[in-house]
Amino acid sequence: MVEKDSKEITVKRQCELLDINRTSIYYTPVPISPEEIEIKHKIDEIYTRWPTYGYRRITAMLKRYGYEINRKRVRRYMREMGIYGICSGPNLSKRNKQHHTYPYLLRNLPIERPNQVFGIDITYIRMKHGWMYLVALIDWHSRYIVSWELSQTLEKSFVLTAVRKGLITGKPEIINIDQGSHFTCNDYIDLLKENNIKISMDGKGRATDNAITERFFRSLKYEKIYRMEYETPRQVRQGITEYIDEYNYERPHQSLGYKTPAEVYFGEIGGKKLFQESS
Repeated sequence: MVEKDSKEITVKRQCELLDINRTSIYYTPVPISPEEIEIKHKIDEIYTRWPTYGYRRITAMLKRYGYEINRKRVRRYMREMGIYGICSGPNLSKRNKQHHTYPYLLRNLPIERPNQVFGIDITYIRMKHGWMYLVALIDWHSRYIVSWELSQTLEKSFVLTAVRKGLITGKPEIINIDQGSHFTCNDYIDLLKENNIKISMDGKGRATDNAITERFFRSLKYEKIYRMEYETPRQVRQGITEYIDEYNYERPHQSLGYKTPAEVYFGEIGGKKLFQESS
C-alpha cells in the first residue's frame, strides 16, 4: 500500500515503484463491508467461469450458493465491478450516446503476424479486503502481453497509460475493443487515431469477439489470483508481474508450435528481445 505520510519516500516515487496511477491514491472510497467483498468475489468467480451470464442468471447462481440477494443489487455490483454479461440482454456497460461506435473488423480475418491485431480489456482482480482492476493489451497472433496496468479505480487514465506503453513496444494495425465507456471515450479514440490504428468493436451479444483476451484473464485467475489471498496492491502487482513474465517468456503454447509468446512475437518481427530482461 502507498504510505501517504512517509518521510522517507514521496507518494510520487511510491507510485512509480508500484507502477500505479497517482490519481487513484487520493480516491477515498466508502468503507466496504465484508459481505459486499464476499459477494463481489463470488460474482467474479461465476462470471469468469460463465462470461455469457447476465445479472439475472448470476443472481440465480448466487441464491444457489446461499446468498439472499436481489437482481437490483447484483446489477449494481456488476456495474461497479466493470463487468456485464456478453449475451444478448440488458447491457451493464452501456456507452454514452455521444460515444463512438465502430464495426467489428475481425470476422473471417486471418491473423497471421504480430502487430496485426491487439485486443484490450479490463478485468476485476480480487484481494482479501477489496479489489483492483487490470487492463491488458494482447497481441492476438502471438498471445504476447504487450502491456498492462493496475488501478484501484476504474478511471480511464490507467487504460490510456497501458495503450501508450504498449505502443512503445509495437503498433498494431487494428485494436479490438468492447463497447464500454473506457474504450469509446474521446481521449481513447483520439489516441488510436493519432497513431493511425484501425478500431474494431465487439458486437452486442457476441461471446467470441474478444475470446483471446478473455481466455488469458481466465487462466490468470484460476492459476494465480484464486489460489492466493493478496492483502495489498503491492502483493497483487508482484503476483501478476510474475505470472505475466512466466506467461510471456517461459510457457510454451501448443497453438504456437510449443514456442513462447515472446519467441513468436519478437522472433517474427525481427526483434532481439526473446527473453525477459532482468530488472
